[in-house]
Amino acid sequence: MFKSIPPVTKNLLLINLVAFIAYLVFRGHGYDINQHFGLHFFLASDFHIYQFFTYMFLHANLEHIFFNMFALWMFGCVIERVWGPKRFVFYYLVCGVGAGLLQEMAQLADIYISVNQNGQDVSLGELFTQLSPADRNALNMMNMVGASGSVYAVLLAFGMTFPNERIFIFPLPIPIKAKWFISFYIVIELFSALATQHSQIAHFAHLGGMLFGFLLIRYWRNHPSTEFFDGNATRDSVLDRMRRTWEHHNRPTVQQSEETVIETTPPPMQQKKKVQKRVTEEEKEIDRILDKIKQNGYDSLSKEEKLFLFEAGNRRNRQ
Repeated sequence: MFKSIPPVTKNLLLINLVAFIAYLVFRGHGYDINQHFGLHFFLASDFHIYQFFTYMFLHANLEHIFFNMFALWMFGCVIERVWGPKRFVFYYLVCGVGAGLLQEMAQLADIYISVNQNGQDVSLGELFTQLSPADRNALNMMNMVGASGSVYAVLLAFGMTFPNERIFIFPLPIPIKAKWFISFYIVIELFSALATQHSQIAHFAHLGGMLFGFLLIRYWRNHPSTEFFDGNATRDSVLDRMRRTWEHHNRPTVQQSEETVIETTPPPMQQKKKVQKRVTEEEKEIDRILDKIKQNGYDSLSKEEKLFLFEAGNRRNRQ
């Protein structure tokens, strides 16, 4: 099963697992990796810019890493197969950084409100300049770890790419469409972020990951590149990717048609012209379907269009 996981998702799972094992080992020897590489508040004395990247590969406990990695495996495999590894890893990292940025902004607002509620009339600029070394050391307690921001962005990508895909969510007895599942999560996270103070869960980081993910997906849809998904993708690589996506969701049994047999043997001139005409028409239909995916996403295709791409990809693999 592990061999079937696409490369970026597989490597992300391994990096997070190795980092968690290292955290447990070093903690047993008195060194806290999470304290050094977790994301601190930017005014804290232990803050470093690299923490915007390192924090998303660290976790606090077994339950924390299990649920994050389970969701990454479940939804990341699908999105990476559709987008390709380059776009997926770029999306994952940017959304992780975006999650950290929004959490930092939320923490700044929380500190600013708390200071002024305690009777001190302090402006935002004064807050930056008047913190004592003791205050900066105290702010080190605000430390965030976890892949949740990136994982929530992957959930959003799945919901936007396959909005009508039905998924089972425990303990609901019936499957629900991905778009409703994602909408429900957004509402819950927004309510939790606004209704709870000093929570151990970084709700604004979850929202930040989804916000940056939404902006990226909307940008890509409004500015489609000349090649689909990856900048160096070819039509055949796209077809192969769509074929594997169809296999993942439907796994149909497709029998080899007579036309495929004809293509593998030298046909008479008249028959050859018919095959060439069919190939030209197929290319036009492929271009039409890929343009439709660029504009509206994979899930906008009909079942017949998805099957057409699946069969076209199979034919190119056999050639």
